[in-house]
Amino acid sequence: MVNEPPLRRQQQAAGDASDLFMEAPVYQNGPQCPVLSEQTLLCDPSIVHIAMTVDPEYLRGTIAAIHSVLKHGSCPQNVFFHFIDLDSSSVDANTYTRVLTSAFPSLSFKIYVFQEKLVKNLISSSIRQALDNPLNYARNYLADMLETCIERVIYLDSDTIVVDDIQKLWSINLTGSRIIGAPEYCDANFAKYFTGDFWSNPEYAKVFEGKKACYFNTGVMVMDLGKWRGGGYTREIEKWMRIQKGKRIYELGSLPPFLLVFGGDVEAIDHRWNQHGLGGDNLVNSCRALHPGPVSLLHWSGKGKPWVRLDANRPCSVDFLWAPYDLYKFQQKQPFDRFGFDAW
Repeated sequence: MVNEPPLRRQQQAAGDASDLFMEAPVYQNGPQCPVLSEQTLLCDPSIVHIAMTVDPEYLRGTIAAIHSVLKHGSCPQNVFFHFIDLDSSSVDANTYTRVLTSAFPSLSFKIYVFQEKLVKNLISSSIRQALDNPLNYARNYLADMLETCIERVIYLDSDTIVVDDIQKLWSINLTGSRIIGAPEYCDANFAKYFTGDFWSNPEYAKVFEGKKACYFNTGVMVMDLGKWRGGGYTREIEKWMRIQKGKRIYELGSLPPFLLVFGGDVEAIDHRWNQHGLGGDNLVNSCRALHPGPVSLLHWSGKGKPWVRLDANRPCSVDFLWAPYDLYKFQQKQPFDRFGFDAW
């Protein structure tokens, strides 16, 4: 089942994309939450903005992530989701809209179409094919795609679950000129994210000169889009991607350009906001335990995904923390592929 395209076959059984997922409970604002006008919702400064990609392979994860944000949020009706779809996707935006609305009838969201041509000639192969998906690079263009009135956004990967109030993450202050907020891991071997050709070239290596650059995971970020727009950071990322095409200065997809542009100037967020690596490493689907300490967000970065392992009856213990947020109706009972969704 893992190697079959899910939604086309299920359409034959269910008849409509909206039949794929159960409807989530209605989560309402607490009494302390501001009452917002639907007419000005998108640009209201009280709104929490979350950007995620929507992809056939990861839609089940996306639905679970949305569910978790709403369930634990103190003001769930004051969250606006920005979903990025690929223009060459086998699933169109109307189908995604039906799926999302059926699972979350009152969800505030907008779907944006990302043009693959923006990155098609910039992407170089990485150590895992999934990392080469053009949607992995859509986060580089959020400042261009989202409305200019939106000056801050939380970016979340689709293999995450939020188990705390998203308002806490939203309220983190990005001090000074900092554009990115994310948990940093300064004990990680930063040098390994770049090749010997990078470190042996003084022109390249000097980008980290005078900085204490640490690894951070780009699957959970608070982003200041206002500062991003003013600094031309998309072009900086594209510059490094062009260098990579000719020189092979890194191996790991869309992450290293972020390290090159923002490493050493990231607002360090508590590690509780990205308990990452729960999917094993990039090559091996292995089980990992939670890191010590409190948890606000779980992240199945790595090769293994909880919905795949649960359906295959080979779950890791952490996958049972994901399962309560899963709204997919069929699970192991029958696969689904009738809507053109790729395998998961």
